[in-house]
Parts: sequence; structure tokens; C-alpha cells
Amino acid sequence: MLGFPCNQFGEQEPGSDAEIKQFVTESFDIDFPMFSKIEVNGDGAAELYQWLRSEQPGAGETSDIAWNFTKFLVSGDGEVLARFEPMTSPEEIAAQLPDLLA
Repeated sequence: MLGFPCNQFGEQEPGSDAEIKQFVTESFDIDFPMFSKIEVNGDGAAELYQWLRSEQPGAGETSDIAWNFTKFLVSGDGEVLARFEPMTSPEEIAAQLPDLLA
């Protein structure tokens, strides 16, 4: 897992990179890398998210990220295998892995 904070959703990530990392580490006991805050939608969207959204545009009328905690599964060779909406738990994703990796 990799984390990319974004303040585009209800301004839920207003802090600095260090403050965000401290908060998620203390609140959620994460152990995956957290990167600098980025934009995921609009003209200022990071290239990574432009690519992720183009590869897995989602089910709506737009490929925009609807809310924090949208997840993408990327294979070791760089193929974007799936996109998961914010409420999808890591356990639900794990249950789908055999089919996605087949």
C-alpha cells in the first residue's frame, strides 16, 4: 500500500505532510509509505492519478476520484487491475485478489 494525502475532499487534509503522517500513524496504525499531499482531480491532478483514472475510470459519468480512500490495485508490472471505492475495505479487496490476479 501507498498513501497519497489530498485536501480536495472537504478540506480533510489541511495539515503539513508531517502532520498528516503523524495523524494517520497514531489514529490508524498505518505502516505503509505516505507521500506528499497531491491533487487527484482537475487541472492540477498529479500525473500518477491522471494515469490511474485513465486506466480505471470507474463506473460514474466521470473518472474523477469521488472521495478520499479510493484505492487502485496495480500489478508488479504496472498494470492497473482494479479501482475500489472509498468504503471498500482491505479485507474485501483481499477476497477479490485471486480473481483479479488470475
